[in-house]
Amino acid sequence: MAILIGDAAPDFEADTSEGHIRFHDYIDGHWAVLFSHPKNFTPVCTTELGYTAKLKPEFDKRGVKVLGLSVDELKNHAGWAADIEETQGTRLNFPVIADPRGEIARKYDMIHPNADNTLTVRSVFVIGPDKKVKLKIEYPASTGRNFDEVLRVIDSLQLTARHQVATPVNWKNGEDVIIVTSVTDEQAKAKYPEGWKAVKPYLRIVPQPRG
Repeated sequence: MAILIGDAAPDFEADTSEGHIRFHDYIDGHWAVLFSHPKNFTPVCTTELGYTAKLKPEFDKRGVKVLGLSVDELKNHAGWAADIEETQGTRLNFPVIADPRGEIARKYDMIHPNADNTLTVRSVFVIGPDKKVKLKIEYPASTGRNFDEVLRVIDSLQLTARHQVATPVNWKNGEDVIIVTSVTDEQAKAKYPEGWKAVKPYLRIVPQPRG
């Protein structure tokens, strides 16, 4: 059964490159990114893990825990981590889950039989502090992911969780946002006493709220 946005993120226990974890306990109170890899020692995954390690301080600033998942054995993770450091210039600094039986991958519907019956596609899940799925992106195995985009979406998700706004196309942190239609003009006046730009009655642009 597919995991959809708004669903509870399935819990699991697993061995990782940083020890044994219970997923819900590990991410408790935090946002989380869980992303899968077809297997260890694959070229695209190596670049992805290296780049994500470079972005770790950015995830930390946002209170986000990052976890990779590979349908491979734990004993192979150390050798792969060494390759990542050698080729990408960054030491792996977040846990990589070992899922050799594919049990977690199946819980998260990461294996698409029409693409490959054993390997995961490149799935990305962003999970909120309420342990519900906030974002799901899937790439084919041949295409590397854009983790700058993952950070951008997390900025939007965290902002819109705090304020009654939405973010427009290609929005980046600090840019104008949209007042959601469930907020009336009277309510908006209280929230935004300096006013807003009404392109249409349903399209009200306002500077990004702070805090």
